[in-house]
Amino acid sequence: MSKSSVCGIIFGWAIVFATILIATPNVGMFWDTGSFLLVIIGPYFSMLMAYKGAEVNLANKKWLSIFKNKGDGPASYKDEVGRFVRWAYITQKNGLQGLENDALSSIGEDDQFLKYGVELVISGYTGNEVREILKESAFSSYQREGKPAEILTNIGAYAPAFGMAGTLIGLVVMLANMGADASAIGSGMAVALITTFYGVLSARLIYLPAGIKLTARSDEALFRNLLITESLVLLAERKSPRYIQDKLNAFLDPSQHFLIDRDMER
Repeated sequence: MSKSSVCGIIFGWAIVFATILIATPNVGMFWDTGSFLLVIIGPYFSMLMAYKGAEVNLANKKWLSIFKNKGDGPASYKDEVGRFVRWAYITQKNGLQGLENDALSSIGEDDQFLKYGVELVISGYTGNEVREILKESAFSSYQREGKPAEILTNIGAYAPAFGMAGTLIGLVVMLANMGADASAIGSGMAVALITTFYGVLSARLIYLPAGIKLTARSDEALFRNLLITESLVLLAERKSPRYIQDKLNAFLDPSQHFLIDRDMER
């Protein structure tokens, strides 16, 4: 579970409710079903006009994924370099057959990009051919993964606009009853303000942060895939383990460098 996402949404909304409780004990006055439906559901219908239904549904599922922990962050890059250095030693000793035996049995089923790349190397493609194929695959994947983040960001941009629409609805109700039912004036004003309140909060505490997080994860995945691409190119070119170590460390922060003499298991 992603602790930052969970803490962010819990404490973000907790601050909002704490502020309301400090201002008034009547929390119920901040609930309006019509306003909630307009702001939360309305932007999704707008997205259905702009995108395919399957893409909007995927974006909704991806929003929930921000609460899941991902193991593709900087802490794992050092292990990635170590993996390819070890494979370089195996390839030196046992050739591509040794690489196939070790790599394909140790790669997880969910790491399809790495598995695909290793299969290219085993098939005998040159380094340039491996780079060309994997770069195309990496950027195509990045483009696909960026769509849910784009949709969530757009929902975040549309939510305040639907809040303004609710504000106009409330003002129309208030003005229409100004000369007749005085009790309707207060309810109309409440709808006008609460809908804007919902629009701003849903954008800033749900959709926009989720879009930013998904974009950051897509960037991390692209970086990892490009690191894997360069690693497999070096394997295809039969570069030495130390050369692979130094070349891949150039991608990383010095604190993440893998050193054969220090980190290699003997």
